[in-house]
Amino acid sequence: MRAGARYFVVPVTILLILSGCSLFGEKPDQKPIPEQQKLRVGVGSPIDTAPLRLAVAQGRFERAGLTVELVEQADQDEGMARLRAGELDIAFATDVAWFAAASAGTELRLQGEAYTAGRGTMALMTLPESSYQEPMDLLSPRIAVDAQEGLGTLTTRAALRAAGAEVDRIRFDPVAPGRMAEALRRNEVHAAWMVEPYLTEAQKDLGATVLADTARGATTDFPMSAYAATAEFARANPRTLALFRRVLGEAQQRCSDPTVVRTALPEIARIDETTASLVSIGDYPVSLNGVRLQRVADLMHSSGMLAQRLDVQALLPERGLG
Repeated sequence: MRAGARYFVVPVTILLILSGCSLFGEKPDQKPIPEQQKLRVGVGSPIDTAPLRLAVAQGRFERAGLTVELVEQADQDEGMARLRAGELDIAFATDVAWFAAASAGTELRLQGEAYTAGRGTMALMTLPESSYQEPMDLLSPRIAVDAQEGLGTLTTRAALRAAGAEVDRIRFDPVAPGRMAEALRRNEVHAAWMVEPYLTEAQKDLGATVLADTARGATTDFPMSAYAATAEFARANPRTLALFRRVLGEAQQRCSDPTVVRTALPEIARIDETTASLVSIGDYPVSLNGVRLQRVADLMHSSGMLAQRLDVQALLPERGLG
């Protein structure tokens, strides 16, 4: 009896030692509890934000223990302003806009890459009757872009400089994405920098043609957009944001199949099924990659959009904080 008792007690003691905790401690597989159960997330371009929108609609964040409220941003400037004001916990914008803000002193932390350009996903478009059919046709063309110093300007300069054009003589006119085709039709500009689905709609409705694909050469597989929080919010909510990034990454992975995105576009982008079947789809990164994102900051610096080189690594989530 005593020998048997000793034989029984020893394994239990060893088990407790190896477990590193008492019987009343936290379970090893217990998931960290987020600091808050709800996030207000701004969204913009339906194609860029398709994975996030689908994940919310399908209840994937809820099942992970996080409620995500999507807030439609009129544009990225509004989203970033509401983020700074505390009206949003996470906002959506182009990488160019985030890096310009960071360079100007805004303390932020990227929470996920939204979208990366693929061939034909962003391009300079013109009309068949336009005098601007080749990059060297006009010395000082007027080109519609998303912002004066935005993603369109950056990638257009890179594409036209590679073609031999004098990019310093280009006149860039900021135009809302939904008005690009109208600006072309009214001859307000010689070309317009477009992204999907506006690019495909312009081809289908106006017979617009591609003057230059701005996702080629130096901007092949170019990071286009991302989600970010303020550094203050990130420091206060590391577990909440880690959970957001995990579910977002899973959603991005599911959208690696373009069919998934095209099937959802008629509803989330309010376009017809024909247009949805024709749009070019880029890539949805499953995690933040500082090396990939540094390409954007470095091109901004070399083109004069940033006075000093920006270290993108400093904008990534802090290690050890989720």
